[in-house]
Amino acid sequence: MAFTNKTFYTQEDLARHLKAHQPGFYFSSKTSTVIPYDKLDSLLPWNKDSEFFLCDISKLPPHMELKENGNLILRGSVSWEDAKKYLRSHGRNLKTSPTEQLALITAGIATSCTGERCFAFGNMRSQVMRIKYLNFNGEEIELKRDADLKSESTYLKPYAEDFKFYQNFKNAPYPRFQKAIDLMIGTEGQLGIVTEVEIETAPNFDVTYVFMLLPRWEENDAPHMEIYQAVQAHRDAIISCELLDSNCMNYMKPEEKLGNNEDVIFLEIKTENFEDIYADILCHLTHTSVDQVFEIAQTKFHAVRAGVPRAIFEENSRMGVVKVGTDVQVTSDRFPDLIAFYREASKLGVRYCLFGHFGDAHLHYNYMPTPADLKKCQDKMLGLYDKVLEWKGSPFAEHGIGLLKQKFIKRFHGKNQIGLFHDLKKEHDPHNQFFPQGFMSEGQ
Repeated sequence: MAFTNKTFYTQEDLARHLKAHQPGFYFSSKTSTVIPYDKLDSLLPWNKDSEFFLCDISKLPPHMELKENGNLILRGSVSWEDAKKYLRSHGRNLKTSPTEQLALITAGIATSCTGERCFAFGNMRSQVMRIKYLNFNGEEIELKRDADLKSESTYLKPYAEDFKFYQNFKNAPYPRFQKAIDLMIGTEGQLGIVTEVEIETAPNFDVTYVFMLLPRWEENDAPHMEIYQAVQAHRDAIISCELLDSNCMNYMKPEEKLGNNEDVIFLEIKTENFEDIYADILCHLTHTSVDQVFEIAQTKFHAVRAGVPRAIFEENSRMGVVKVGTDVQVTSDRFPDLIAFYREASKLGVRYCLFGHFGDAHLHYNYMPTPADLKKCQDKMLGLYDKVLEWKGSPFAEHGIGLLKQKFIKRFHGKNQIGLFHDLKKEHDPHNQFFPQGFMSEGQ
């Protein structure tokens, strides 16, 4: 098979390419944690005589405009960082804040990425008003949130019934297919290429950042769980509730570390509500004293929070291993079970760390294996996904499936999911040209 690299600088060029119905994989900023870009040759098998295209759409011209109602319209290569700067100059901000600010928002829509601020503002899907995309004939199609998804598939209705259990998750084990916009959210470019989005934004407000020092979760998670329960009723005032465990601090520079071999929980609080949160929550914690609560500058919060996952990725790259990590979200009643599993996993004798969106019962557990440790770490994660299936949790609630997670997601897809995937691919990708190795394709 021949791989051909192709970069698109205009939407017109991209549309012409799509009309040729050539199979390809479309990407932008290469920040995805589920696509190992340096190993695509081995992970994108293509047994046909035709070329396979690796299509870079990161050079499409960027465009942003703000509507009177506060919605942001963007096209092309606009990153989260670009959008935040633009909105701040207009007194507004994004409702989603992924760790990697240089990633493109259109790619984030395609993977249904979320982030810290889901705690207050909900998932990415709930913020999208309208989408435009290029279909298999290079035609630009518009989808709206207030329109229902139309399909002749007999699986659409039972699929929707299956999804109801997961409607309050950031992302279910499979995309929501209820509204027209759902064709492009979380489908990872398997049905078309997102060109334009209109998303809700929030008024810019002052934020106070605090962190709490806690004992290591492996030894005592009572303080953590008390905080988890306490913040749930305050999602209008607390924007995010994030965890970095003591092991995460080993990846920070000495002057950047917080605490002394302690876990850290961060709260991002609207400043106008800070005194109430301090009085109603922080002063009444029985396992954490106010002496263990500290204010932190916004710049340091973001530097620490973003620095850990980047450092993990860089170390894995240096060691030449693929990350062994999780993206699991569970219901509140199963959160103690998830923590208990991670506690048992920590006894494997392999370096690890735990971090993520604590307030949403959505954490990332990462092994840092040597090549010799890789197999036993992967086996342990297989056991986790067995439990997540039993708990009716979501194994990948944030970063998508890509290539690395397909072998784990299969067991979460029954006949209704596989049947609808097949029908939607046939309807919207009749030439199987959009990421034919994706989770929606036959045989995946």
